[in-house]
Amino acid sequence: MRQVQRTYLPAAGRDCALPFYDPLVKLLGADAARRTLLNQANLRPGDRVLDIGCGTGTLAALIKCVHPEVSVVGLDPDPKALARARKKAARAAASIQFDQGFSDELPYSDVSFDRVFSSFMFHHIHADERGKTLREVQRVLVPGGSLHLLDFESSEGEARGVLARWLHSIHRLKDNSEGKILAIMKTAGLANAKKVGSGALFLGHLRFGYYSGSRDDAIVNS
Repeated sequence: MRQVQRTYLPAAGRDCALPFYDPLVKLLGADAARRTLLNQANLRPGDRVLDIGCGTGTLAALIKCVHPEVSVVGLDPDPKALARARKKAARAAASIQFDQGFSDELPYSDVSFDRVFSSFMFHHIHADERGKTLREVQRVLVPGGSLHLLDFESSEGEARGVLARWLHSIHRLKDNSEGKILAIMKTAGLANAKKVGSGALFLGHLRFGYYSGSRDDAIVNS
């Protein structure tokens, strides 16, 4: 697999904070949000699943543990996070393939996956790379396959909340309004892009939304 020398924003914002990432996320309540995301995806036996920006592998491990009959692949550019993900999967006796790479250059063939997941990752991507990421998702999905995206939301003009400002800078969140996320999903060719739910972490200070969109036959044949 081709390794590309590029910069990226680590899951915890900085490498030194990585050991504290999982405990903090669990404390904030993100694990429950991920479980809701998984429940909405309606996975079926034999499905091929990709988790982009998998970080330390929490969602990928959850998918495999809840649905052992599906195959799961996790992708992330951070080798340190992937090392933790592999250890996590080994402890859970979960067979998961973890690859190093970027979401806007997915190292997989066309129509390779039935479901693609993205959990608290989309805001990490630069605004000019988000459309390319979603077009790559559309490319690797099978006809009828779907993307299930969970991420922090901002208002149309700004990111609110002291904790949000501390975790991720304003410029990372300002493009994460509901309207902008849906618009870029539709532009990338994900049919029926819609917001399917919302919630909040840490006493309501961190708002997030659930989004889904699918690849249909019309897109495949175009």
